[in-house]
Amino acid sequence: MEKQPETYFRYPSNLHELDLATLVSMYRDRGIPKKAKPGEYFVCTVSNKLIKEGKWWFGSYYSQAAWNKTLTKGCEGYPLTKVEMNVLGLVFSAENEAPRREYVEQNSGAVSKLAYMIVNDLKEFGFLSLDDQDRLLITPRGEKALQGIAKRITGKKFKPEILKVNQGEIRNPQIERAPKEDNEQADLF
Repeated sequence: MEKQPETYFRYPSNLHELDLATLVSMYRDRGIPKKAKPGEYFVCTVSNKLIKEGKWWFGSYYSQAAWNKTLTKGCEGYPLTKVEMNVLGLVFSAENEAPRREYVEQNSGAVSKLAYMIVNDLKEFGFLSLDDQDRLLITPRGEKALQGIAKRITGKKFKPEILKVNQGEIRNPQIERAPKEDNEQADLF
């Protein structure tokens, strides 16, 4: 019998297509339990079974058992993805001096606004701290979370080689902006 690959949370690959307000709303709603309308069901992303209530993750639903199974060791209830692994890993593997927040956000592999929110949440959750010179430091909790998500994704302890920036995979997608219409109204700002 073949071993099933470990499940972990993933951000949709086309998040860059969303406007900022929608992205923020979706990010803030992740993990919120939602009930299906009467007579309707959701499908659990992990078990592929019908459920009446599930935790929401960017359009996907997880039963509580599947959600718990998808959380990684050391995450303390915080849903971790490859992006969080890259953020924590960039800070953890910094050799000479702690990296600046901007560098970490640009090399996280996510849209800049999403990376900004992720860094803020990782700080609020106690996985990262920020010094007075805007450099990020990893906490012992952050190291445990990093090792947990690295083990889940790669099957091994974290090594800097798995970072997107070290594999040449960094693409910094931008949120698309609507083209500005040419009108004759004066710009007041």
